[in-house]
This record gives sequence, structure tokens and C-alpha cells, in this order.
Amino acid sequence: MYVEVGQKAPPFCLPDEEGKEVCLEDFRGKWVVLYFYPKDNTPGCTKEAQAFSELLDKFEELGAVVLGVSPDSVESHRKFKEKKGLKVRLLSDESKDVLKSYGVWQKKKMYGREYDGVVRTTYLIDPEGNVAHLWKRVRVKGHAEAVLNKLREFVEQG
Repeated sequence: MYVEVGQKAPPFCLPDEEGKEVCLEDFRGKWVVLYFYPKDNTPGCTKEAQAFSELLDKFEELGAVVLGVSPDSVESHRKFKEKKGLKVRLLSDESKDVLKSYGVWQKKKMYGREYDGVVRTTYLIDPEGNVAHLWKRVRVKGHAEAVLNKLREFVEQG
């Protein structure tokens, strides 16, 4: 079950690509773009991370942080960031506890085979820690721009 709009975003602390602990609570008073993706170094996940990296300055101008989360290791994230020149912070959820608490660890089907995996999902969390907007089953093309536009709407509404 996804965490829905209006609900409190589940708290978490996860290591980033440098092994530093990052907690949702650290960003109280800021907007948080929390995007969940399946795997480092895959075509869709690379495009998504690059798109968020390219727009990072614009997100920051609007008072937002961008955090990518996948079940990959800290080491995998570090290599992914270096190899692709990414600017966004990547958080490692090897236990999958945070993925499950946000409802993005689900049954998936590919080539007739069922397996558990990350369903590409993005949460926009407001400065009070509530879910302001949710994108389920994200298509990568144009997604980072759509998130930026939605954030801009919220910020302008004040």
C-alpha cells in the first residue's frame, strides 16, 4: 500500500553514497523529492537520475532536496554517481524497510515471471513532513520536469 497524499511521510534514516546517515527529519522545513527507483546503472534509472541532476539547481532554488532511493549498496551508489556524473544524493535501502514502508516494494511481472521489486515512484513531501503529491508507476521521460512543475505550483501557492 502506497502512502497517500495528505498522510505523514514515514520517517527513515538511510546511508547515502558516502555512507553518511541521512534522515528525513534532517529536512524539516524543506520540500523533499523522494524518488524510488529499481537499480543503479540501468537505462531508465540512469536517465531519471541524470534528469533530476540536471534540474537540481532549480529544485534547490525552490527550497527542495532531491533524494533517490534503491535497494543497491552504498558502494554501488558511489560508483553509479561517479560513472554517470550525478549530483543527486542516493540512499541505500538494502533491508528494503523504507521501500516497504512507502509501499513501493511490490510484486512485478516480466516475461511471465513474477518477482518482488521496486515500482518506480516519486513522493513530494512538504516542509511539515506530509505527502503533498505522489507519482505512481513513473515513466522516466519528462518526469523530473513534471515534479519540478508541481513543486513550483505548491511553492507559488505558498
